[in-house]
Amino acid sequence: MKKTVILLMLLTLFSKVLGFIRDIVLSYFYGASTISDVYLISLTIPTVIFAIIGKGISTGFIPLYSRIEGLEGTKKANIYTNNLVNLVLAICLIIFIVCYLNTETIVKLFAAGFSGETLDLAVNFTKISLISIFFTGMIYVFIAFLQTKEVFLIPAIIGIPANLIVIGSFFLSSKTNIYVLAVGGVIAAGAQFILLYLYVYKNNYRYKLQLNIKDYHLRKMMLLALPVIFGSSVAQINILVDRTIASYISVGGISALNYANTIYLVVLGVIVSSITTVLYPKISKMAVTNNIEGIKGHLSEAISVITIIVLPATVGYMIFAKPIVQLLYGRGEFDTQAITMTASALFYYAIGLIGLSLREILSNVFYSLQDTKTPMVNAAIALGVNIGLNFVLSRYMGIGGLALATSISVILCSLLLFIQLWRRIGSFGVKLITQSFFKIGFAALIMGVVSKFSFSHLINIIGLPLALLSSVVVGMAFYFVLIFFMKIPEVNSFIDEVKNRFRNFSRVRKVS
Repeated sequence: MKKTVILLMLLTLFSKVLGFIRDIVLSYFYGASTISDVYLISLTIPTVIFAIIGKGISTGFIPLYSRIEGLEGTKKANIYTNNLVNLVLAICLIIFIVCYLNTETIVKLFAAGFSGETLDLAVNFTKISLISIFFTGMIYVFIAFLQTKEVFLIPAIIGIPANLIVIGSFFLSSKTNIYVLAVGGVIAAGAQFILLYLYVYKNNYRYKLQLNIKDYHLRKMMLLALPVIFGSSVAQINILVDRTIASYISVGGISALNYANTIYLVVLGVIVSSITTVLYPKISKMAVTNNIEGIKGHLSEAISVITIIVLPATVGYMIFAKPIVQLLYGRGEFDTQAITMTASALFYYAIGLIGLSLREILSNVFYSLQDTKTPMVNAAIALGVNIGLNFVLSRYMGIGGLALATSISVILCSLLLFIQLWRRIGSFGVKLITQSFFKIGFAALIMGVVSKFSFSHLINIIGLPLALLSSVVVGMAFYFVLIFFMKIPEVNSFIDEVKNRFRNFSRVRKVS
């Protein structure tokens, strides 16, 4: 499992780097402007609309497929998969028709501040982008299918060709027609679908044009998926409210939130998603055999590893928000105002990074136990808090207030999930997790002080890129030295494993 997670992290990191390059190219050609806002909204609308359903489908699929395959065999599990694929295609068709006929109304819902030529452009972009819904629907199902087969690497790399296609569309649109931006997004989604289908076919899935709505397993999955769909809709409503308010606050406000979100979600995408991607199918299989102790062990280890990585990342984002944004995006049409807005959003988003990370891992444990209602209720509570704080904080803090509201709400949600899971399955090493949290937090704060001190002395000597890199390296060195002496079980376990591998390698060399 550890080897798979590490390889997954590396591939995801490479994909995220390409994602950064994609956003840098977008910011270079279009900055934080009307066109970039329109483009991002046109992508957000089909993504958000289907993500509401897609999350429920992929979450409900994995534990149920594991149960069917374990009790009735692979053939029955594949029939269930085929029914789901055709149901998803039917849902996609309905969504496409409804959205296409009501595009202007939907755009106004997502970006109420748009009007005139900006609104017209957003409507035209969105009508093109809606085609990608069909590909997105299949992507959700096929990724979940491959994860049940413990094929994790292919889903991790589908973002690579997609990002390359999108980057190419930025260059081409700047030389030809801006509508190439929207077309590029559709082609990118199609490329992801084709790559996934090749590997789904390789794992013995064969598509058939048949749909049995009365299938017991399909109905069971729909019952499991409904609370997740509601919970996902809550998260997407949050995005909708954030971007709607941002469209009123400032021109480029939507873009600033998007750029900051891209940076801050790197840790979640590379570390947390890699762990949950591998962990979820495993604990789902444990849940089938009622192996609660196994689930506890995996969960405790995952939380500790996430904390070791996420807390220093949080401190780093907060102290270096403006230098990071300036280094990544500060060129071309991305002006000083855009840098300031994006840095403010990044600073306040970072506060909630640990909450967002733990919410992902804890929700997946509930899903593996086929309890989709508890995460849904907590998501609804968090949404209420977030919307209320959005209106209050954005009034005084602008774009940064929207990000802070999001952070507070996800921290609250993760705390509620933590307490409820503790009550559900009993202690999963909570005392040790808490002790490690405070130790790691202290080490991360010291790292932040050292890094900030280094940066302030180096910036005028060697320039921004080298000063930022050097400060991060120095700070991380202090951090690892500190946690080495703090007797954190996961750190000690990692060090012991490295020592054993080194000894084994030395023995092999001596024998040879």
